[in-house]
Amino acid sequence: MTLYDWPRAAAFGRVIPKNKIYEHSSANTALKDLFVRDVDRIIWSHKLSPETLRLEPSKKVPEIQVFRIIVRTATLDHHVLRAIDKAIPFPLIFELVHASRVKMTAAYKRPSEADSARWVVGDYFEGDWQPEETSRSPLPVALNMGTLYEQLLEPLVEAQTARLVPSSGEASQAPRSPAKPESPVSLEERIAQAEAIKVQTREVGRIKTRLAREKQFNKRVAINAELREAKMELERLTGAAASMTKPRE
Repeated sequence: MTLYDWPRAAAFGRVIPKNKIYEHSSANTALKDLFVRDVDRIIWSHKLSPETLRLEPSKKVPEIQVFRIIVRTATLDHHVLRAIDKAIPFPLIFELVHASRVKMTAAYKRPSEADSARWVVGDYFEGDWQPEETSRSPLPVALNMGTLYEQLLEPLVEAQTARLVPSSGEASQAPRSPAKPESPVSLEERIAQAEAIKVQTREVGRIKTRLAREKQFNKRVAINAELREAKMELERLTGAAASMTKPRE
């Protein structure tokens, strides 16, 4: 998973007090406790903007903000990230830092169609932990802020989807549909596919739990049939996702 060498011209480096996040995200006591327990510091690291990158803004992405969060745990609760996303009215890229390791995390964030002053935040996608001294790459070449944002998110979406796809190993061996001709797939479609796989994976797990607890033979037969159908749907989703994430030539 790529770590980026954020441009010096975009450096911001401002430490954000936690109480500022609380104020702008309507944080309750439980959320504040998560921040106190799991977050050491929040640093507004870089502001990727038309001025700092010399890229045109897009309607959905006027700027991209990079937040570097020093955390006390390797499994940060996403409610913490969502609170920061709620407090900052721009798309965000997070770098989480823990025990001399770093990883990128982000959710697809877009203006609400019903109210352009509100932002809609999707599920979070995470890269792998890497040593802090890992070599960083230049930002991908982009035509505008919108395409840059997509190129920053795509590897996270693809990596997390790839981690979910092998979990379908127990799926039904039903014949796959013939592959459709390849066509460009939008970021929104990739994200929707990844989220559908996550939901279906949970559904398979729930059915397995029910099956393990059920003792009556007739009910076990019915649950097994339900499990086969759920596995077939998971296989369909993961197969479609695999075709989306084939290396581009």
